[in-house]
Amino acid sequence: MKPYAEREACAILVGATGAFGTAITRRLLDAGLGVIAVARSADSLQALSAQYPGVRACAADIGNDSAIAAIAAAIDKPVRMVVHGPGVAVVGGILTAPTASMVDAVNIKVGGLLRLVRAADTQLSAGSRIVAIGGHYGLEPTAYAAAAGVANAALLNVVRQLSMAYGPRGITAHSIVPGPADTERLRRVAATRAEQRGCSTDEVLDEMRAESSLGVLTTPEQIAWAVTLLLAPEADAMTGSSLMLDAGRRRGLP
Repeated sequence: MKPYAEREACAILVGATGAFGTAITRRLLDAGLGVIAVARSADSLQALSAQYPGVRACAADIGNDSAIAAIAAAIDKPVRMVVHGPGVAVVGGILTAPTASMVDAVNIKVGGLLRLVRAADTQLSAGSRIVAIGGHYGLEPTAYAAAAGVANAALLNVVRQLSMAYGPRGITAHSIVPGPADTERLRRVAATRAEQRGCSTDEVLDEMRAESSLGVLTTPEQIAWAVTLLLAPEADAMTGSSLMLDAGRRRGLP
Protein backbone atom coordinates (compact mmCIF):
# COMPACT_ATOMS: atom_id res chain seq x y z
CA MET A 1 0.00 0.00 0.00
CA LYS A 2 1.40 3.41 -0.99
CA PRO A 3 2.16 5.79 1.88
CA TYR A 4 0.29 9.07 2.10
CA ALA A 5 3.17 11.11 0.65
CA GLU A 6 3.13 9.15 -2.63
CA ARG A 7 -0.53 9.81 -3.41
CA GLU A 8 -1.45 12.63 -5.77
CA ALA A 9 -4.67 13.76 -4.10
CA CYS A 10 -6.38 13.30 -0.79
CA ALA A 11 -9.69 12.95 0.95
CA ILE A 12 -10.37 14.49 4.34
CA LEU A 13 -12.47 12.32 6.61
CA VAL A 14 -14.00 13.59 9.86
CA GLY A 15 -14.98 10.81 12.23
CA ALA A 16 -12.29 8.57 10.80
CA THR A 17 -11.82 6.33 13.83
CA GLY A 18 -15.47 5.25 14.23
CA ALA A 19 -17.18 2.24 12.69
CA PHE A 20 -18.17 4.14 9.54
CA GLY A 21 -14.87 5.99 9.38
CA THR A 22 -12.67 2.91 9.43
CA ALA A 23 -14.63 1.29 6.61
CA ILE A 24 -14.59 4.52 4.59
CA THR A 25 -10.85 4.90 5.12
CA ARG A 26 -10.18 1.51 3.58
CA ARG A 27 -12.35 2.29 0.55
CA LEU A 28 -10.76 5.70 -0.06
CA LEU A 29 -7.27 4.22 0.16
CA ASP A 30 -8.24 1.50 -2.32
CA ALA A 31 -9.48 4.28 -4.63
CA GLY A 32 -5.96 5.71 -4.68
CA LEU A 33 -6.48 8.70 -2.40
CA GLY A 34 -4.47 9.66 0.62
CA VAL A 35 -6.63 10.12 3.69
CA ILE A 36 -6.35 12.95 6.19
CA ALA A 37 -8.08 11.38 9.16
CA VAL A 38 -9.69 13.83 11.57
CA ALA A 39 -10.83 12.91 15.07
CA ARG A 40 -10.49 14.17 18.62
CA SER A 41 -8.55 11.20 19.97
CA ALA A 42 -4.85 11.32 19.11
CA ASP A 43 -4.41 7.75 20.33
CA SER A 44 -7.14 6.40 18.04
CA LEU A 45 -5.69 8.32 15.12
CA GLN A 46 -2.23 6.96 15.82
CA ALA A 47 -3.59 3.42 15.77
CA LEU A 48 -5.39 4.07 12.46
CA SER A 49 -2.35 5.60 10.75
CA ALA A 50 -0.16 2.77 12.02
CA GLN A 51 -2.50 0.25 10.41
CA TYR A 52 -2.84 2.17 7.14
CA PRO A 53 0.29 3.97 5.82
CA GLY A 54 -1.88 5.98 3.42
CA VAL A 55 -3.40 7.87 6.35
CA ARG A 56 -2.24 11.19 7.81
CA ALA A 57 -3.56 11.91 11.31
CA CYS A 58 -5.09 15.26 12.23
CA ALA A 59 -6.27 15.62 15.82
CA ALA A 60 -8.98 18.28 15.94
CA ASP A 61 -12.33 18.97 17.60
CA ILE A 62 -14.75 19.54 14.73
CA GLY A 63 -17.15 21.16 17.18
CA ASN A 64 -14.79 24.11 17.62
CA ASP A 65 -13.65 26.74 15.12
CA SER A 66 -10.03 25.87 15.95
CA ALA A 67 -10.54 22.82 13.73
CA ILE A 68 -10.49 25.03 10.63
CA ALA A 69 -6.85 25.99 11.08
CA ALA A 70 -5.84 22.53 12.28
CA ILE A 71 -7.30 20.78 9.24
CA ALA A 72 -6.04 23.43 6.80
CA ALA A 73 -2.51 22.98 8.14
CA ALA A 74 -2.64 19.24 7.43
CA ILE A 75 -3.56 19.66 3.75
CA ASP A 76 -0.60 19.48 1.37
CA LYS A 77 -2.19 18.30 -1.88
CA PRO A 78 -5.41 18.73 -3.89
CA VAL A 79 -8.56 17.63 -2.09
CA ARG A 80 -10.69 15.26 -4.14
CA MET A 81 -13.31 14.73 -1.43
CA VAL A 82 -14.25 15.83 2.06
CA VAL A 83 -16.38 13.45 4.12
CA HIS A 84 -18.11 14.62 7.27
CA GLY A 85 -19.19 11.64 9.36
CA PRO A 86 -19.08 12.31 13.11
CA GLY A 87 -21.72 10.87 15.37
CA VAL A 88 -23.65 12.82 17.99
CA ALA A 89 -24.28 11.89 21.59
CA VAL A 90 -27.10 9.51 22.43
CA VAL A 91 -29.25 11.70 24.68
CA GLY A 92 -32.66 10.04 24.64
CA GLY A 93 -36.07 10.97 23.36
CA ILE A 94 -37.73 14.32 22.73
CA LEU A 95 -39.52 14.37 26.10
CA THR A 96 -36.38 13.98 28.20
CA ALA A 97 -33.34 15.01 26.13
CA PRO A 98 -31.57 18.09 27.53
CA THR A 99 -32.33 21.09 25.35
CA ALA A 100 -28.61 21.89 25.13
CA SER A 101 -28.07 18.52 23.46
CA MET A 102 -29.96 19.76 20.40
CA VAL A 103 -27.63 22.72 20.07
CA ASP A 104 -24.57 20.50 20.55
CA ALA A 105 -25.76 18.05 17.90
CA VAL A 106 -26.39 20.77 15.32
CA ASN A 107 -22.99 22.28 16.11
CA ILE A 108 -21.26 18.97 15.41
CA LYS A 109 -23.25 18.05 12.30
CA VAL A 110 -23.85 21.43 10.65
CA GLY A 111 -21.15 23.59 12.21
CA GLY A 112 -18.65 20.77 11.77
CA LEU A 113 -19.43 20.38 8.07
CA LEU A 114 -18.97 24.10 7.50
CA ARG A 115 -15.67 24.09 9.39
CA LEU A 116 -14.43 21.17 7.29
CA VAL A 117 -15.43 22.80 4.01
CA ARG A 118 -13.87 26.12 4.96
CA ALA A 119 -10.62 24.41 5.94
CA ALA A 120 -10.42 22.68 2.55
CA ASP A 121 -11.85 25.43 0.34
CA THR A 122 -8.67 26.59 -1.37
CA GLN A 123 -7.74 23.01 -2.32
CA LEU A 124 -11.15 22.12 -3.76
CA SER A 125 -11.53 22.26 -7.54
CA ALA A 126 -13.88 21.13 -10.30
CA GLY A 127 -14.82 17.51 -9.64
CA SER A 128 -14.21 17.68 -5.89
CA ARG A 129 -16.95 16.23 -3.68
CA ILE A 130 -18.42 17.45 -0.39
CA VAL A 131 -20.07 14.51 1.36
CA ALA A 132 -22.06 14.58 4.60
CA ILE A 133 -23.22 11.42 6.32
CA GLY A 134 -26.55 12.05 7.98
CA GLY A 135 -29.11 9.56 9.14
CA HIS A 136 -32.55 8.06 8.64
CA TYR A 137 -34.04 9.93 11.60
CA GLY A 138 -33.48 13.26 9.86
CA LEU A 139 -36.18 12.27 7.35
CA GLU A 140 -38.25 9.85 9.41
CA PRO A 141 -38.49 11.40 12.89
CA THR A 142 -38.83 9.24 15.95
CA ALA A 143 -39.56 10.25 19.53
CA TYR A 144 -36.59 8.30 20.93
CA ALA A 145 -33.59 9.78 19.00
CA ALA A 146 -34.17 13.50 19.34
CA ALA A 147 -30.70 14.97 18.79
CA ALA A 148 -29.90 12.81 15.77
CA GLY A 149 -33.23 13.66 14.15
CA VAL A 150 -32.89 17.40 14.57
CA ALA A 151 -29.22 17.60 13.54
CA ASN A 152 -29.55 15.35 10.50
CA ALA A 153 -32.61 17.23 9.24
CA ALA A 154 -30.64 20.48 9.40
CA LEU A 155 -27.69 18.82 7.68
CA LEU A 156 -29.77 17.98 4.61
CA ASN A 157 -30.67 21.64 4.18
CA VAL A 158 -27.06 22.77 4.50
CA VAL A 159 -25.86 20.25 1.92
CA ARG A 160 -28.41 21.59 -0.55
CA GLN A 161 -27.17 25.13 0.11
CA LEU A 162 -23.54 24.06 -0.39
CA SER A 163 -24.43 22.44 -3.72
CA MET A 164 -25.79 25.79 -4.90
CA ALA A 165 -22.88 27.82 -3.58
CA TYR A 166 -20.16 25.56 -4.97
CA GLY A 167 -21.88 24.58 -8.22
CA PRO A 168 -20.34 27.43 -10.25
CA ARG A 169 -16.90 26.02 -9.36
CA GLY A 170 -17.84 22.52 -10.51
CA ILE A 171 -17.79 21.21 -6.93
CA THR A 172 -20.68 19.03 -5.84
CA ALA A 173 -22.27 18.37 -2.44
CA HIS A 174 -24.03 15.17 -1.38
CA SER A 175 -25.84 13.65 1.59
CA ILE A 176 -25.65 9.97 2.42
CA VAL A 177 -28.55 8.86 4.60
CA PRO A 178 -28.04 5.48 6.26
CA GLY A 179 -30.75 3.62 8.03
CA PRO A 180 -30.01 2.39 11.54
CA ALA A 181 -26.57 0.83 11.21
CA ASP A 182 -25.15 -2.22 12.94
CA THR A 183 -22.74 -0.42 15.26
CA GLU A 184 -22.08 -0.01 18.96
CA ARG A 185 -23.66 3.44 18.77
CA LEU A 186 -26.95 1.97 17.55
CA ARG A 187 -26.89 -0.47 20.43
CA ARG A 188 -26.68 2.48 22.83
CA VAL A 189 -29.70 4.06 21.12
CA ALA A 190 -31.55 0.75 21.36
CA ALA A 191 -30.64 0.41 25.03
CA THR A 192 -32.03 3.87 25.75
CA ARG A 193 -35.29 3.05 23.99
CA ALA A 194 -35.49 -0.32 25.76
CA GLU A 195 -35.11 1.37 29.14
CA GLN A 196 -37.94 3.77 28.31
CA ARG A 197 -40.22 0.90 27.31
CA GLY A 198 -39.17 -1.64 29.91
CA CYS A 199 -38.06 -4.28 27.41
CA SER A 200 -34.74 -5.78 26.29
CA THR A 201 -32.23 -4.21 23.93
CA ASP A 202 -32.44 -7.26 21.67
CA GLU A 203 -36.19 -6.78 21.31
CA VAL A 204 -35.66 -3.20 20.17
CA LEU A 205 -32.97 -4.24 17.69
CA ASP A 206 -35.26 -6.93 16.26
CA GLU A 207 -37.98 -4.30 15.79
CA MET A 208 -35.50 -2.03 14.00
CA ARG A 209 -34.59 -4.82 11.63
CA ALA A 210 -38.26 -5.52 10.97
CA GLU A 211 -38.83 -1.89 9.92
CA SER A 212 -36.67 -2.57 6.86
CA SER A 213 -38.07 -4.13 3.70
CA LEU A 214 -35.21 -6.62 3.90
CA GLY A 215 -35.33 -7.11 7.64
CA VAL A 216 -31.74 -5.98 8.09
CA LEU A 217 -29.63 -3.15 9.46
CA THR A 218 -27.35 -1.09 7.25
CA THR A 219 -23.64 -1.93 7.53
CA PRO A 220 -20.60 0.39 7.67
CA GLU A 221 -19.24 -1.30 4.55
CA GLN A 222 -22.35 -0.28 2.59
CA ILE A 223 -21.87 3.33 3.66
CA ALA A 224 -18.23 3.20 2.58
CA TRP A 225 -19.28 1.84 -0.82
CA ALA A 226 -21.65 4.78 -1.27
CA VAL A 227 -18.94 7.30 -0.42
CA THR A 228 -16.59 5.98 -3.09
CA LEU A 229 -19.47 5.69 -5.57
CA LEU A 230 -19.62 9.49 -5.49
CA LEU A 231 -16.07 9.71 -6.84
CA ALA A 232 -17.38 8.73 -10.28
CA PRO A 233 -17.75 11.66 -12.70
CA GLU A 234 -21.35 10.61 -13.35
CA ALA A 235 -22.16 11.56 -9.74
CA ASP A 236 -22.17 15.23 -10.78
CA ALA A 237 -25.87 14.74 -11.55
CA MET A 238 -26.56 13.88 -7.89
CA THR A 239 -25.38 17.15 -6.42
CA GLY A 240 -27.59 18.44 -3.63
CA SER A 241 -29.47 15.18 -3.34
CA SER A 242 -29.61 12.52 -0.66
CA LEU A 243 -28.49 8.96 -1.30
CA MET A 244 -30.70 6.70 0.82
CA LEU A 245 -29.09 3.58 2.27
CA ASP A 246 -31.87 2.50 4.60
CA ALA A 247 -32.65 -0.99 3.26
CA GLY A 248 -36.20 0.10 2.51
CA ARG A 249 -37.20 1.87 5.73
CA ARG A 250 -38.37 5.18 4.36
CA ARG A 251 -42.13 5.35 3.85
CA GLY A 252 -42.53 8.93 2.66
CA LEU A 253 -42.41 10.24 -0.89
CA PRO A 254 -40.17 11.28 -2.55
